[in-house]
Amino acid sequence: MYYDLSYLIFMLPAIILSIWAQFKVKSAYNKYSKIPNSRGLTGEAAARAVLGYNGITNIKIEHIGGSLTDHFSPKENIIRLSDGVYGQASVAAVCIAAHEAGHAVQHAEGYVPNKIRSSVIPIANITSRLSTPLILAGFLFSDTLIRVGIVAYSLAVLVYLVTLPVEFDASRRALATIKSNYMLDENEYKGAKSVLTAAAMTYVASALSALIQFLRLVLIANSRRRN
Repeated sequence: MYYDLSYLIFMLPAIILSIWAQFKVKSAYNKYSKIPNSRGLTGEAAARAVLGYNGITNIKIEHIGGSLTDHFSPKENIIRLSDGVYGQASVAAVCIAAHEAGHAVQHAEGYVPNKIRSSVIPIANITSRLSTPLILAGFLFSDTLIRVGIVAYSLAVLVYLVTLPVEFDASRRALATIKSNYMLDENEYKGAKSVLTAAAMTYVASALSALIQFLRLVLIANSRRRN
């Protein structure tokens, strides 16, 4: 069966990591969103500083509702910052805004992993939705459908994997700019690093879950072929 005891055994490490990562990112955000930064920089000002440091002037910065809904839209050239980031002068606001600005810098510079991710996502969004019905149908009708479903799912796995260097690089850019421009003091910088490291672990957990699921499906397909 597609979901059985082996599914839980295979996925348990990823599930534990995902729960831990979510706890860490919420804990770090809740802590450092309550600590004002000594420079009085809001998230919006921090994002503009990162863009300016990298010579980028064509990106808009907008406020968006919600919590941790921050993102960069490459199609619109807009950075959207959430309620707790846009107008807030906390340590967390600075590092999150700087991280999203880091994505804008990646886009402007043509960062290769980011280009790969952007090109694969539209196809992966379709194939990932088709993969489960194909695999389930394969159990009833044909092993060929299972293999086609696995190939379809592999594109989603590729997106998760290529997201890792994209997210880590955006954080690296953010922290480097924060440090070189003295946007935070030493203790605040450590807090910013904690927030971004915790956030990165959520992407690691997602990638691990997708990869383990992919490997499990391959093992199931191979087992059925031998039988």
